[in-house]
Amino acid sequence: MNTPQAHLVDDDDAIRDALAWLLKSRGLPTATYASAEDFLASWTPDTCGCLLLDMRMEGMSGLDCFDALLARGAALPVIFLTGHGDVPLAVATLKRGAFDFFEKPFNDNELATRVGEAMVHDAHRRAVHASADSINLRIQSLSPRERQIMDGILAGKYNKVIADELNISMRTVEVHRANLFEKMQVKTAVELANLLKSPQA
Repeated sequence: MNTPQAHLVDDDDAIRDALAWLLKSRGLPTATYASAEDFLASWTPDTCGCLLLDMRMEGMSGLDCFDALLARGAALPVIFLTGHGDVPLAVATLKRGAFDFFEKPFNDNELATRVGEAMVHDAHRRAVHASADSINLRIQSLSPRERQIMDGILAGKYNKVIADELNISMRTVEVHRANLFEKMQVKTAVELANLLKSPQA
C-alpha cells in the first residue's frame, strides 16, 4: 500500500509551496501536484491519506477532478480550498461526499488539524475494509457443508438438531464445526456471531 500522504493539488506555485511547508512542519507527509491532471495520472486505488484540492485551476478544475475520482470509486477524503464565490459550490460537494472545505484565506492551524483528521479517517476506513476483506476470505474458504453447519450454529441450533436436519451424524457435525471454527479463527459460537456482526464497509 502507498504511504499515507496529504496530496496537495494547486496550480499556484506560491500557495502550493506554502501549504506543503505548513503541512510538513506539522509532521504530515505531503505530495504536491501542479494540476488535477497530474494527480489523476498518479492516482491508484491504493492512494491513501487525503486530498487537498483547489476548486478553481487552469485546465481541469477541482470539481472535475472530484467527479473523476468519484467515477473511479475513490474514497479518498477530499478537502476543497475555495474562494469566496465558490462557497455554495463547496457546500454542494459536501453533500456529494467531500470531507470539508476551507475558504481562502484560511486559518493555518485549523487546516492542518483538519488534514490530520482526514488522514485518520482514511486510515480507519481502510482498516475496516481490510478487516471485512479478511472475514470474507475466511467465509469463502468454507466448504458448502461447513457453511450449512455455520448457518445452523448462527441460528442457535444444537449439534443434534443440525445433524438431524442435514441427515448426518453428530460426530460429522462436530468435525465440521471444529474445522469451520479454525478457518474463521474463533473458539466459540459467540465469537463467530460477533465476528460476522462486525461493521463491514
